[in-house]
Amino acid sequence: MTPSRRTRRFACAGGCNFPVNPSHSAIEEPIHWTPEADPGKVLLIAAPSAASAGAPPPALDPSAARRSTHEVHAIHGSGTYAVPFVLIGGAAPDQALAAVIPLDSDAPDRIDAISRLWGALQAPPPPIDLRITPQRRQRLRHMLRAFDGRACRATYREIAEVMFGVSRVASDSWKTSALRDATIRLVRDGLAMVDGGYRDLLRRRRRR
Repeated sequence: MTPSRRTRRFACAGGCNFPVNPSHSAIEEPIHWTPEADPGKVLLIAAPSAASAGAPPPALDPSAARRSTHEVHAIHGSGTYAVPFVLIGGAAPDQALAAVIPLDSDAPDRIDAISRLWGALQAPPPPIDLRITPQRRQRLRHMLRAFDGRACRATYREIAEVMFGVSRVASDSWKTSALRDATIRLVRDGLAMVDGGYRDLLRRRRRR
């Protein structure tokens, strides 16, 4: 695949095309999503001179910063307390800033992200990012384990025995077992996640 095709493919996936440190593993290297893909990324511009009479908050942490032509993408904090942000139009992390909230369907997520960033600056650490709850995180692990098993040509029953235990699987008729249905759903949802559905993790789950 040519570099230009790789760039287009990465952009379509929602990521920013920045060079990475070759000494870092994939886990260590910061991931920068575009604001369109990740509503948890706060859009910041230089604050208008008359926007506020209050004292400006402490400067943002520009760690893991990556610069494009007109923007600087960075992450304030780390781990579950990390808040990604992007400085637009030449704004600097140590000046008075204003947040931009596009009035689209992701506005509630963007407002939540701004609240987390404000909390990180005023009284760290900020609230934990709840887009992925502990329950959702646990199910994600199960989905990926089930998908890996199926990708290695394991049967649904073999996957269920690993996931739930041999004795539980053997306690009921397999054809009518609730564990069979649960295993099939895990494999199905794991496949959807690997096939691009992982981007849904960047948004809060909403009732439809």
